[in-house]
Amino acid sequence: MGYVPITSFRRMIDAVQLQRHQMQTQPLPAQAVNKWDALRELATARTRYGLTDRDMTVLQALLSFYPGSNLDQPEKLVIHPSNDSICERLNGMPCSTMRRHLGNLVTAGVIGRRDSPNGKRYVRRSAMGATAYGFDLSPLIHRFAEFTTSAAAVRSAEQQVQELREAASLMRRDLYGLLELAQQSIGTLDRFRDLLSLTGRALRRKLTLPELDQISRDLEIALDQLRSSTCPPSTTPTESDEMSTNAAKTEQHYQRSDKEYLESEKSVENVTASRTENGIPLGLVLTTCPEIVAYCEHPILHWSDFVALAEKVRPMMGVCNATWAKAKRHMGRDTAAVVLAAMLQRFTSIRSPGAYLQTLSAKAALGAFSAGPMISALMNNPT
Repeated sequence: MGYVPITSFRRMIDAVQLQRHQMQTQPLPAQAVNKWDALRELATARTRYGLTDRDMTVLQALLSFYPGSNLDQPEKLVIHPSNDSICERLNGMPCSTMRRHLGNLVTAGVIGRRDSPNGKRYVRRSAMGATAYGFDLSPLIHRFAEFTTSAAAVRSAEQQVQELREAASLMRRDLYGLLELAQQSIGTLDRFRDLLSLTGRALRRKLTLPELDQISRDLEIALDQLRSSTCPPSTTPTESDEMSTNAAKTEQHYQRSDKEYLESEKSVENVTASRTENGIPLGLVLTTCPEIVAYCEHPILHWSDFVALAEKVRPMMGVCNATWAKAKRHMGRDTAAVVLAAMLQRFTSIRSPGAYLQTLSAKAALGAFSAGPMISALMNNPT
């Protein structure tokens, strides 16, 4: 192409466009760039360039018009498909929507425009060679190293977020375990329970790296305080300690029973010893499912208090009136409330709480359901 225009058809020029034009007129790097590698790296770092997944879909369609996989044919880097052809490869995307995404790609400097004098896209061949007007893919080559660096930074940040989330989850589990141990040595544990509840709710959301870092710091401080208050000054094991350890090892060979429920309930204060139809103590439910307690404005002393709390939380979880009525009819009022609390504790892993509760209700109607295993699973692996 003899002359590379700076301005687009019927569009004003600005400093950014002039700078990008200078980049596009530079010689291409010697090393070829695979168009799908460029797409993958840019898709990973798309948010840093103000692009969406739909923008990437349009770019993928554009790249399909370039012959071959490597962007190593300078004379073919300007593609000239019609709007109808692009929309056809986008499975019938409306033309107006497609043009909006094209504009986003041009604004981000991912592709360039080489508009003809009348704004049409075509290729003109003559004895002097071919002249193409359309979309210029050369920015993908010039900026490939930049896209790769940005993608690596995004992957590193995502890895840090994942590691912090895992660490926060493990620290919350340890904090949950230390609370029972510290019950006798510390006067009030409300602030630690509040921290468990607040961090549990926060971890359901998509958090930034600084937010996760702050949560980890708060949990680490709380754990240090509990350890210093509960750990004995001497680390030398006594004879009774060794016997306790051996007993604990032996105890692991037996399944859990209602006796364990009774022991767990003793550590819960101000809660009656009443049980559900399945024999689950209310105190055990409150300690195993602390998420639902966060929604309570008054102390829960009886099953009627707990059922009222479940009635309050149930609409927030997306459980409709009919589903809830069916659960209470087949499970019993108290057991249905226990199941709801256990579901809230694992809320992030349940795709459709209403459908899940309906399934459990159907099992309960056949006599094939018990809430005990749900509570046992939460005891073994608290969130």
